[in-house]
Amino acid sequence: MPRLSEVIAELDALWPPDRAEQWDAVGTVCGDPDARVGRVLFAVDPVQEIVDEAVSLGADLIVAHHPLYLRGTTTVAAVHFKGRVVHDLIKNDIALHVAHTNADTADPGVSDALAGALDLRVTGPLVPENGLGRICELDHPETLAEFAARAAARLPATAQGVRVAGDPGMTVRRVAVSGGSGDSLFDAVRAAGVDAFLTSDLRHHPVSEATQRTPLGLVDAAHWATEWPWCEQAAAQLDAISDRHGWDLRVHVSKTVTDPWSSHHTSPGAPN
Repeated sequence: MPRLSEVIAELDALWPPDRAEQWDAVGTVCGDPDARVGRVLFAVDPVQEIVDEAVSLGADLIVAHHPLYLRGTTTVAAVHFKGRVVHDLIKNDIALHVAHTNADTADPGVSDALAGALDLRVTGPLVPENGLGRICELDHPETLAEFAARAAARLPATAQGVRVAGDPGMTVRRVAVSGGSGDSLFDAVRAAGVDAFLTSDLRHHPVSEATQRTPLGLVDAAHWATEWPWCEQAAAQLDAISDRHGWDLRVHVSKTVTDPWSSHHTSPGAPN
């Protein structure tokens, strides 16, 4: 079995830490570089449910998309929920490694996985300067309503589902996609001249302004759902690396839904 340091070196080659945003917190959170790794679990969120799953699975390493500590901390005491995560990881000899914005800008990265989940053909990056997002084409034109239904059917189910802004009957041929929060990318989306934009965490004012300025269709899915396909993509990448080195790693993707929203109630008389 490979050492943790060997596995991390390969992961850093896939998602170089220096490609992460300055505010981000990526890399190895805990783990002994000399420890042996035989089983790896990929997940979006390094929360307690994922740690419990890793313990049950006998995993030696969790690779998560979201950081455990995005902001500084002065304690990892187990009286706090994040401290409990750290204690349980160390007690069970499980390392934690994070690839966040460095995985967003990678090629292939988070948005490639999102496009692949919807069977979209990627034609290039949405923001060439940093590699964020992807511009894609559909195999055949669809209405915005049909495209949103495609997203709802292909992405993991969440309480939020998929929200749509724009004319449901408009024709969609070219789309922009960005896994995770995407309303900071509206300028790039408009410049790309696409018909629709699929992302998550869209806020009222940016959406209102976007739909007033252009006939752009907007499809807003749950943050976790737009990033989960990356776990499958990343796991396949590590599988290929394992085969190349003869490591015989056992690689798993968590299907635990860690989206924080637990239920959804439609107001009576609300538009569908």
